[in-house]
Amino acid sequence: MVESVPEPDENRTVLQLCQDYGSRPENLVEILHAVQARDGYLSDDSLRDIAACLNLTRAEVHGVVSFYHDFRRAPSGKTVVKICLAEACQAVGCDALKEHAMQALSTGVGTTSSDGAVSLEPVYCLGNCALGPAVMVNGDLHGRVTPEKLDSLVSGADS
Repeated sequence: MVESVPEPDENRTVLQLCQDYGSRPENLVEILHAVQARDGYLSDDSLRDIAACLNLTRAEVHGVVSFYHDFRRAPSGKTVVKICLAEACQAVGCDALKEHAMQALSTGVGTTSSDGAVSLEPVYCLGNCALGPAVMVNGDLHGRVTPEKLDSLVSGADS
């Protein structure tokens, strides 16, 4: 267990962040989170530096990054909209909500709008099955989301 790790600091290098976690491979996920919190995403350079610091291959680090859906390999939009596409939400209309979101936000699922304003991401359970369709906007969970409610949530997130 890691003791008293400081909050991510945008001025700390990847090497310093690794050292904050003892430069130990078992802390890879925490280090990835810290670098992403600092930069907003995980660049090729950051992944190379993390691998070197932890004496891991870049393939090992990439395997962890690609396994967990919360890690980003590119900058996200100012607003991040996650739509649950799991079976419970499918039963109550998430597919129609997804189609509305793609049209209203002018972006596809798994992409960021060309102006960088919004990222639309698929997720396969937000743990809000009884209140589907479920959506998360900038980390805030919402249930029984209609197209109109989604529009309101997204416009409110821009403020």
